[in-house]
Amino acid sequence: RLSKISATENGVSTSAVRNPSRYSPPWSYLTETDDPNVAWRSLVTAVSTVEPNVEIVKLTDRYLHAVVPTSFPKFDFASLTAGSGDNNTTGRPGFDDLEFMLKPEDNLILYRSASRTSVFVYPLTQPVSDRNTNLNRLEKIRTKLGWSLLGDKQT
Repeated sequence: RLSKISATENGVSTSAVRNPSRYSPPWSYLTETDDPNVAWRSLVTAVSTVEPNVEIVKLTDRYLHAVVPTSFPKFDFASLTAGSGDNNTTGRPGFDDLEFMLKPEDNLILYRSASRTSVFVYPLTQPVSDRNTNLNRLEKIRTKLGWSLLGDKQT
């Protein structure tokens, strides 16, 4: 199971069932094939070409983790740590994580797409909207594959 998306993150996940604004239903690949291996190879290809600068950082026969530069909001993250002596770049701010999990026994793909860094403007307690870039990226992948969405589309 993939991690959920909290209310203070920009993103969507099939695991965010208790947070309707961050939930999106799983995909079925049966419109393309009934072979999970064929579907998985198609997904890997679609993810790697969905946007420039996509980097697949982990790939197994049932799990894919990729990172892609955040497209919105544009923000000068370097200024956040300038002069603070904090040169820790472990979080690689300005990137979105894409995760996919193959569930061959159910003919499903589970997914999660989330921004690593959320921007807040005082006094708001919700992050500045990413203009649904995570959701739109996932929809672009699904549409490219011709796979079906098992539930109502999030808007």
